[in-house]
Amino acid sequence: MSLPVHWVPGLDGVRSGARVEIEGDEAHHAVAVRRLRVGEALLLTDGAGTLVTATVAETGKRLLVVTAERIEHVSEPTPSVTVVQALPKGDRGELAVEVLTEVGVARIVPWAAARSVAVWRGERATRSVERWRTTALQAAKQARRAWFPEVAGLAGTDEVCALVSAAGTALVLHEAAREPLAAVVPAAGSVVVVVGPEGGLTDEEVASFESAGAHAVHLGAEVLRTSTAGVAAVAALLARTPRWA
Repeated sequence: MSLPVHWVPGLDGVRSGARVEIEGDEAHHAVAVRRLRVGEALLLTDGAGTLVTATVAETGKRLLVVTAERIEHVSEPTPSVTVVQALPKGDRGELAVEVLTEVGVARIVPWAAARSVAVWRGERATRSVERWRTTALQAAKQARRAWFPEVAGLAGTDEVCALVSAAGTALVLHEAAREPLAAVVPAAGSVVVVVGPEGGLTDEEVASFESAGAHAVHLGAEVLRTSTAGVAAVAALLARTPRWA
């Protein structure tokens, strides 16, 4: 049986035998929801490469005290994958974030594409980004990741072009592209995948990304939803890297 995973920032200095106190929502979830009891084992992670196998030493209403036993430091996976996700409508954004986190992306960038049905402005943008971050945190724990993904703030097309220019491999998913994704071998370092909205990419957006160094590719004969196209593309790419060897 897999150990339950809890997120605790600042574990880098923890040593075997040390007591770690966890408070707030994370402790409440462990004690009240998962009903962890003294003597039971669990796994802590800071989301930045440190994993601590520990045993519950004490519990309270919103307090969990554990004793660290085994500490592991995990290197950040490479290539690092960033997905630029055009804003989907409804709760499909959270679905996209959840599956992208589970498949192992390092960064998710919400993008206000020209044909995005959803519009994020002001307080709505702040709340929406926080929902995506909460979804990524929960999915990272479920996936037992040592490195949690970053969910960036809302980006415009110019900012996406800058990400594309800096990437080792940059791809734009486009059903009209001539090159298949299956022909792409990701370069070492960083990979950027741009996923368009329900309404599709504009010619101007595709031209801008290609001018910045991206290659337009298609996944196959089928046209996937914006909330699932990214995970399909990333999975296909990772299968060609040592990460999934």
